[in-house]
Amino acid sequence: MTVQETRERVDAFPTRRIGGYRVRAGRPFPYGAHPVPGGINFSVYSDRATSMRLVLFEEGARRPTAELEFPPEFRIGSVYAMTVFDLDAENLEYGFRADGPFDPEAGDRFDAGAVLSDPYARLISGRDVWGREPDWDDVYPYRAKVLDEDFDWGDDTPLGIPTADLVIYETHVRGFTRHPSSGVSAPGTYAGLREKIPYLKDLGVNCVELLPVFEFDELDNPRTDPATGERLHNYWGYNTVSFFAPKAGYAATGRFGMQADEFKTLVRELHRAGIEVVLDVVFNHTAEGNEHGPTISFRGLDNATYYMLTPRGEYYNFSGTGNTVNCNHPVVRDFVLSCLRYWVSEYHIDGFRFDLAAILDRAPDGTPLPNPPLLEQLAHDPILRHTKLIAEAWDAAGLYQVGAFPNYGRWSEWNGKYRDTVRRFVKGEPGLVGDLATRLAGSPDLYRGRTASASVNFITAHDGFTLNDLVSYNDKHNEANGEDNRDGANDNHSWNCGEEGPSASAHVRGLRMRQMKNLLGILLTSQGVPMILAGDEVGRTQLGNNNGYCQDNELSWFDWGLVEANAELLEFSRRLIAFRHAHPVLRSADHPVGSDRVGSGYPDISWHGVRAWEPDWSAHSRVLGLMRCGRHAKGGTVVDDHVYVAVNAHWEPHDLELPGLPQGQAWHLFADTSLAAPDGLAEVGGESELHHPGRYHLGPHALVILVGRGRRTG
Repeated sequence: MTVQETRERVDAFPTRRIGGYRVRAGRPFPYGAHPVPGGINFSVYSDRATSMRLVLFEEGARRPTAELEFPPEFRIGSVYAMTVFDLDAENLEYGFRADGPFDPEAGDRFDAGAVLSDPYARLISGRDVWGREPDWDDVYPYRAKVLDEDFDWGDDTPLGIPTADLVIYETHVRGFTRHPSSGVSAPGTYAGLREKIPYLKDLGVNCVELLPVFEFDELDNPRTDPATGERLHNYWGYNTVSFFAPKAGYAATGRFGMQADEFKTLVRELHRAGIEVVLDVVFNHTAEGNEHGPTISFRGLDNATYYMLTPRGEYYNFSGTGNTVNCNHPVVRDFVLSCLRYWVSEYHIDGFRFDLAAILDRAPDGTPLPNPPLLEQLAHDPILRHTKLIAEAWDAAGLYQVGAFPNYGRWSEWNGKYRDTVRRFVKGEPGLVGDLATRLAGSPDLYRGRTASASVNFITAHDGFTLNDLVSYNDKHNEANGEDNRDGANDNHSWNCGEEGPSASAHVRGLRMRQMKNLLGILLTSQGVPMILAGDEVGRTQLGNNNGYCQDNELSWFDWGLVEANAELLEFSRRLIAFRHAHPVLRSADHPVGSDRVGSGYPDISWHGVRAWEPDWSAHSRVLGLMRCGRHAKGGTVVDDHVYVAVNAHWEPHDLELPGLPQGQAWHLFADTSLAAPDGLAEVGGESELHHPGRYHLGPHALVILVGRGRRTG
């Protein structure tokens, strides 16, 4: 469009002046602040406000430069919209003042004295550098800014990796490179994580799941470490301040307002490396908390719309954090949908993991809905059509929906039952062989009628013990969190292998290494989608703290010295991931049925005990073997080797009879966790044929992975 054409546009001309600024009636959509010819269009929703003001600041100024009241004719329905001309967008911060009744029992908490942030703001300033003390007397701490969407994505397109083929790596943007050992140029930032892409690619993961990156306030934590007196942080970020804005404190360029471009660059470079990006998103609550919390945006704009309220106007607290977002209100549904569309279209995000997702199917009074409209909309939205949707299918009020989450054929779930069963079995608890078999087969009891990809299998996550701590501690040790060790889960199903915490015993350390390998081996040979917690591949520890939400220090950071110190575990992890990628029989989306559907002479899956074809399902059994027939891989559409996995959770060794293979084929050893490195691990494709083809001696607390293929000649 030429300059002359711009001048001739009707909407490029002001129609009046307000507060010395040239303005005209704006467009109600899209919400937020967006550059238009000659100015910026501001649009904000409030159903119950009696008046609305646009508050303009010069960047960093304590006091506003102007406050422009929306005339009644600039309101369409419940939306106030105004175009303001001749503004310097780069030097502008803006907010709103909403006037209306203050009647908490009726749900209204309007306060015309508060400057409110724009819920649709694309950038937020005020927390530009991580951990820096702000001006606590600032009348407007979280300042909305205008973003110019001018990033060059080049030829970036969605990778479209089938869900069944994913290996997810859950990590924290800051924690991944903040440790002094990281060696990156900008520790703790998007840019720092970008420098570690070669590490991720070599490890073999093809999807990173990032803990919250929406703008939050890391200083929103009143506690201190009782031992050191040091300030504790809201490190994980589950207290969203602004849903459309990337966290400025995670950007090396955040103090320059360039966090959006820095994060987009990270996504683009991950895609170039063949790695998808899933965001952990928090739509169940906000940083405004309960009635004692700060008024940031939603509460001051339309409290009764955005939050679930009791008949007395108090906040329902299904999130455990003070408030609960009213997700199935039509306006809030539109907000959530617009937010996710934005991150997919403007940031090229590949998927989302929804924190406490069971809240998303609650009615305004908290009752679970049989057909929740928000979940259905997300499942069928045309822009989100190929986006991965993953639910944490429970909430803090006891609604547990693993296997029963309303899915519309689209949703996957964090499978907490998988985690608990595998932990308990490897620990050595009796009576779990049958349940373990079900989990290894993709949990068909939970996801019948869906695919095995509905099950996101994990043994550890950010919330809980690390893999190392799972085999090193019987009890949680959260004293540093300042809550007298009351916080965090008590039912960890962990075993310290004979000694609590760090051990000088070679026997204990060896058993712990074997147990970590066992857990990883089970995870990466199970049907479903495996998720690995960052640092587990190198044995990262949190010294028994199973709730590191507030620990912005070396307790939570990835110690890159472990890459060398625990090279054995890292190499085991790397080869195990490569093994999964090399064998499509491990990644079949269809649940196995235990019969031969392709004429191979073998069922798709078969179960074995100490004797082949005779699994021991009794309560005292602690041994289970399974064989997958490669002719059934991916529903019989591809041909793969046979893969046999056996795990022995017993404290004694066992001689296993191996199932026979087709003529001309033999079993080859890929991994045996009871053997010392390097004997117990082969390169993928370089496995050695067994010397005793019909039997295998499996040590105590050990796992073996065999590949059945043609004998080598010559």
